[in-house]
Amino acid sequence: MKKGLFTVTENTPLTATVYRLRLAGDASAVTAPGQFVNIALPGLYLRRPISVCDADGGELTLIYKTVGRGTLAMAAMAPGQTLDVLTGLGNGFDIALAGDSPLLLGGGIGAAPLYLLARRLRAAGKAVTAVLGFNTGDEVFYADEFRSLGCDVTVTTADGSFGTPGFVTDALPEGYSFYYACGPGPMLRAVYDRAAGDGQLSFEARMGCGFGACMGCTRQTASGPKRVCKDGPVFRKGEILWDA
Repeated sequence: MKKGLFTVTENTPLTATVYRLRLAGDASAVTAPGQFVNIALPGLYLRRPISVCDADGGELTLIYKTVGRGTLAMAAMAPGQTLDVLTGLGNGFDIALAGDSPLLLGGGIGAAPLYLLARRLRAAGKAVTAVLGFNTGDEVFYADEFRSLGCDVTVTTADGSFGTPGFVTDALPEGYSFYYACGPGPMLRAVYDRAAGDGQLSFEARMGCGFGACMGCTRQTASGPKRVCKDGPVFRKGEILWDA
């Protein structure tokens, strides 16, 4: 974990409620796709955790959805504004598990952290398939960016207004070597139940601190209680226990 000041260089709407925020600063603490940052916002007590979409040594790309006071405040940020950011939080996806033909499953804003994962996997020569699920065609984002990496991309929409009708689990391909999933809880449960083989799943949780001190995001796993922010947000399929 590293604390630093970042400067907003871009804050662009991708859909009516989804924004891409680019920040200039020391991003060296982000070492794995699936990690997140925690942003301090003026006038708000708790930092806001946001998954990392992309990172290099001097820039972070974050994609967020406006759902509450914090993200609405973020949507009003302008280039040149500085932010206090904790970077390199959480344990991300393990690329070493991918095999030759990994499958990426993203639901809504959960597609965002899969972009860095896809970029790293493609750089390692993997044949990547991505299935990205959204509620409607108006909510689709970054499908073309995944394709530009050389991924085989399928888009699903719950209302059938774009791409394949249904959910990501309705478009599961055959023959993948390992899967990586990120999205809302019901989607992850469906993936866990229906996707063949082994995988890693990235969970969302309400986080008080973001680095494991408050224990507020603890969930039970097969090896005992784990903190989503510190021990996750990514968990191996075999670790996961679901509430009845």
